[in-house]
Amino acid sequence: MKTFYWLVKREFWEHRGGFLWAPVITGGVFLLLNLMGIIAGEAMGHFDAHADFIGNNMGLFNHALNEGDITKVGLGLDVMMYSTTMIICIVLGFVVFFYFLGALYDDRRDRSLLFWKSLPLSDSATVLSKVAAGTLLAPLIAVICGVLTGIGMLLMYAITLSFHGVGVWHLLTYAHPFRVIANQIITIPLYALWALPCTGWLLLCSAWARSKPIRWALLLPVAVGMMLGWFNLLGARVMGNGWYWDMCGRILLSVFPGSWLGHNFQYAGSGSEQALDLLRVGNAYTVMATPGFWIGAIAGLALLAGAIWLRRWRDDT
Repeated sequence: MKTFYWLVKREFWEHRGGFLWAPVITGGVFLLLNLMGIIAGEAMGHFDAHADFIGNNMGLFNHALNEGDITKVGLGLDVMMYSTTMIICIVLGFVVFFYFLGALYDDRRDRSLLFWKSLPLSDSATVLSKVAAGTLLAPLIAVICGVLTGIGMLLMYAITLSFHGVGVWHLLTYAHPFRVIANQIITIPLYALWALPCTGWLLLCSAWARSKPIRWALLLPVAVGMMLGWFNLLGARVMGNGWYWDMCGRILLSVFPGSWLGHNFQYAGSGSEQALDLLRVGNAYTVMATPGFWIGAIAGLALLAGAIWLRRWRDDT
């Protein structure tokens, strides 16, 4: 277990630019853009303390001034914290995608594979440490950065409103940052299972390709889909195009956090309250009740086994 811990830590230190600095910089840019919006509004004289900020839903502060809406403040603040996390998670999806795509290929390209094979480390432990770093450690960092960014945005607008004579600091106590963090952290294991098909496929391509693994990862599934579409146009119904492209979406895009939401969206209605309810742990995990979830997870494990086997026997020399 200690060896596995150090393997994961090695992945973090080698890729901390993507795992750590990408979400930190994204959050910082998001806050900077909001600050620039506030400054622009002040400079142009368009600021109105009793109106919504442009591009933001800070109008909930104004609505909260009415006693009848006070119970909705926490809901609105939580949605804002979720929204900042979602923006950072989009960046995380790209980081994890390209991390897995180059994880095993880069070891062969720079010949560091020879060094690691000289150590008493199994191929299974090495590959699984990369899986843990990409699907457990990286999302954890993104969640923390996202919630902190959301809190920073709330404080920024609260300070701005206070300069205009609107005291809203007491309203911030209705937010639930710890609940938001807990909900998102608890869904990280769900993310790791949901992303298994994409994780396994990218690592398999990374272990197999002699050059440019992205060609195998993207062009092969797309080419097969186009061939199936061509056969279907000719009247030879090999399989439904819709089913195949749904499967491709799971294989290529499941490393993006929250991509499972479209598969259980029927559990929620419309509006921010229902959307927030959809993000809660109980509703998020309902996707595990679908057969496709487990079929994809089993396929992902098979792909991971193939990646481990290829790492053991692949020799580009």
